[in-house]
Amino acid sequence: MASEINKELGTTEVLWNLADLYTGYDDPKIEEDITFCREEAKAINSEYANRVAELEAAELHTLVARFESLETRIGKLFTFAFLNFATRTHDQKVSAFLQRMREIGSYIGKDTVFFELAWNKVEQDRAESLLKQEVLEHYRHHLEIMRKYAPHQLSEIEEKLLLERAPVGRGSWTTLFEKVMGHLKFGEKQRTEEEVLSDLYNPDRTVRQTAAADLTDGLQGHLHILTHIFNTLLAEKMISDRLRKYPGWISSMNLGNELEDNTVKTLIEAAVSRYDIPQRYYRVKKQMLGIDELLDYDRYAPLPHLPDKKISWQDGQAMILEAFEKFSPRMAGIAGYFFERQWIHAPVLEGKRGGAFAHPCVPEVHPYVMVNYTGTLRDVSTVAHELGHGVHQYLAAENGYYNSNTTLVLSETASVFAELLVFNSQLELLDNEAERKAFISQKLESIFATVFRQVSMNRFENKVHNGRREKGELESEEVTDMWLQTQREMFGDSVTLTDNYGVWWSYIPHFLHTPGYVYSYAFGELLVLALYALYKKDAESFVPKYLDLLAAGGSRTPYELVQPFGVNLDDPGFWNDGLQIIDDMLGLVE
Repeated sequence: MASEINKELGTTEVLWNLADLYTGYDDPKIEEDITFCREEAKAINSEYANRVAELEAAELHTLVARFESLETRIGKLFTFAFLNFATRTHDQKVSAFLQRMREIGSYIGKDTVFFELAWNKVEQDRAESLLKQEVLEHYRHHLEIMRKYAPHQLSEIEEKLLLERAPVGRGSWTTLFEKVMGHLKFGEKQRTEEEVLSDLYNPDRTVRQTAAADLTDGLQGHLHILTHIFNTLLAEKMISDRLRKYPGWISSMNLGNELEDNTVKTLIEAAVSRYDIPQRYYRVKKQMLGIDELLDYDRYAPLPHLPDKKISWQDGQAMILEAFEKFSPRMAGIAGYFFERQWIHAPVLEGKRGGAFAHPCVPEVHPYVMVNYTGTLRDVSTVAHELGHGVHQYLAAENGYYNSNTTLVLSETASVFAELLVFNSQLELLDNEAERKAFISQKLESIFATVFRQVSMNRFENKVHNGRREKGELESEEVTDMWLQTQREMFGDSVTLTDNYGVWWSYIPHFLHTPGYVYSYAFGELLVLALYALYKKDAESFVPKYLDLLAAGGSRTPYELVQPFGVNLDDPGFWNDGLQIIDDMLGLVE
């Protein structure tokens, strides 16, 4: 089945070329890099472990530069391991190599963990004096952010012990999850997760109903395993947060995003206060579809007058690059590299993980993008989304390994902006009013998935993390109840959630890989809506500022990076303005 889709859409040969990292598992450079990393870590430890506090600015710069070079080499090894595993989760050799990299990373970490611990103990006055010196300008933000973790660090012995155990920790459990999902087959036709999920967008209601039942049956058959994985990772985070004295389950994510807790709280409260928007829309959609009751598997049903023709890979590529070109030839040129130079993996394959992502790799190579392309307008949007990440990562790479790592909230801004460019470019081609309404409606659904669905999932995570901490291990039924409660708060009475829908929390990887991540989507979407309004007012001045934002990577905080656009992230009015833009879009179809 999957091979037929790939052939029809022209994705069979759209495979990434990982030789830009290593030519294969037998590439001698792999062992050379592993040896270098081990020896360099030991050399750094021997030379600097006991004298970080006495280093002057120039020598501190030399040390951090050596660390950056070392971590870049480790990052290259991990990227090769991860990208291979992402498309071949059933391959034991591939899985074993990924685990080997985790163990090597843990081994190296024991020799290098001293630096962060020692740097964070340097007296504040001395640290500030050092960071003011010009020689450290490039690493100033990196070193400043590192010190914000000081209240949460443990002793060196404890940190080394945690590193020693890390290879059998979270990473191993998420690998097990990917293996389970990669091996799962759904329904009588024994299809992949992506194929079944794609059917939820089918115009035939019986096809959607069957897909929902098949997905539920497949998940239900492995729910005991998926629940155990979920509980284990909830407990792992609970223990980690307790040891590191984080006040709440979301605190470490907020710190990683370089955001104050109040900023995130303001965003979440603003989105929850406008749950009326998706509820109004789904009542309209029920009328458009001509059905008495909108069930959960009807949410993504294509509306009448919406083109349902399969879009070939080549045509999807043209749509995206043309939209990018109108905004910025430079942006289109960079995106073109992904297609021309085999930086994308697109076909639906057995053993390939579901969903999509862009991986920054390391600055000396280039990013890679993975999608599961089934030829829908939604898939074109997904490719645009991931290429938005890819362009961002490519531009930010100029800052080096440390400063190119962008916080999640701003990385999602780049991807969502790319989606919006493609949407508006396609909308301009539609003259028929009914087609325009259907197309705007589809975009609204995408926005709802990014804003309100992600916020409702944040509310679900809030319940399960706190529930695990207060009550102990959660039964599948308890997690399902929390999922349905937080979903019903968003949908109200506009969508009827069936019992089948109750276990769909179990296939969402973000909950396991990056707890707390999901609000980043809502942050990115609402920020993008505000930025796009500025672009429409003055494109000439906006485009270079936007590209500068992407090129800055993670060299400054989100608050500093958005200053040129006049954005105040702590102002509830700012988030409400973005939500009002969504409301105004809804007015076009009500």
